[in-house]
Amino acid sequence: MKFVFASDSFKGSLSSMRTAQLLTCAAKEVFPEAECIGIPVADGGEGTVDALIEACGGERIYADVQGPLGTRKSDCMGVSQKEKSGLVRCCYGKIGDDRAVIEMAAASGLTLISKDERNPLITTTYGTGELIKDALDRGFTRLFTAIGGSATNDGGMGCAKALGIRFFGADGRELEGRGCDLIKVRRIDVSGLDPRLKNADLTVMCDVTNPLCGENGATYTFAGQKGADRKMQDILEEGMINYRDVIRKEFGVDPDEIKGGGAAGGLGTALTVFLGGKMKSGIETVLDLAEFDKILTGADLVVTGEGRADSQSCQGKVVQGVGKRALKAGVPAVAICGSIGQGAEGLFEYGIGSLVPTAEPGMAIEEAMARAEELYLKQARKLFYDLLQSRRKRK
Repeated sequence: MKFVFASDSFKGSLSSMRTAQLLTCAAKEVFPEAECIGIPVADGGEGTVDALIEACGGERIYADVQGPLGTRKSDCMGVSQKEKSGLVRCCYGKIGDDRAVIEMAAASGLTLISKDERNPLITTTYGTGELIKDALDRGFTRLFTAIGGSATNDGGMGCAKALGIRFFGADGRELEGRGCDLIKVRRIDVSGLDPRLKNADLTVMCDVTNPLCGENGATYTFAGQKGADRKMQDILEEGMINYRDVIRKEFGVDPDEIKGGGAAGGLGTALTVFLGGKMKSGIETVLDLAEFDKILTGADLVVTGEGRADSQSCQGKVVQGVGKRALKAGVPAVAICGSIGQGAEGLFEYGIGSLVPTAEPGMAIEEAMARAEELYLKQARKLFYDLLQSRRKRK
């Protein structure tokens, strides 16, 4: 028997690698001679670097870069925010001689600032640009950038600025590249763009298709969770429309027609329009880099999962991606998830044969998370014992 385990992390309780370890433990109890292969996976959000380092036998590279609040006082910042701004120590992954994987969340992510500090008028993606520059400095030419989990809504200006692009206002002054600067942009100068990017292959790992502007765009879809009330969202949207129109005029590209252009507060637009990046599904990229299709050869069962399966699971998430690959390879797939929500049944169309919740009926989420390993292992054991009984009946 050959089993392949490829589950997303259960946020706040189980890592992707830990689920594989628990599944291996359960499988070996029932099928002692089974070959068990655990592949850490992620969908292009937080955890992508760790997953690919594990899957590809890579290593961590550390760098000090600007955090989401930057390092200098902005016109939009108060004194308390100035005091809290500064450098953050973060890492990205070396996954080959010329390949590096970067998470924008490591430098510009929502988890790096407290709830009280959330303010997309002042947050910046500058640190993400610094991470890309560090990777170029070290000779990497194939860059994979995961853009989930941002604290920003700056249109990616901060990131672009760190790599040599300059943004100017009506008065000719150069802008810092924060959310509050979107409305001020009148001219974009790309002449100083780091020339090494011309020979680099930049893949943008993204699992959303939102445009830059509009009701489904960067601001109205995501800025609320980043600290923007409706009034601030209206201000940011007005700025984003101005930014879009300048890009249309100077580059002949409409960011609203770029699928994922609104991802990470518009970073998707900057990475594609200014840096020549190519959008690709996060989970598909992870599975390709991990050579998942080769690993599936000869497998008898794939087990995947995530913290909660619902309708969003069918929109470029791990379970959908793994299920599609298993279906194509003709390998049965099962998903063990913390909980099952509305719309999760859509996963059946993508090769998932059954959905198994770990939380018991009526159990509070706090208890389910506190007992995550116990509950997960219980369902894993049941899965393999049921498989054994099924095989015996067929004989």
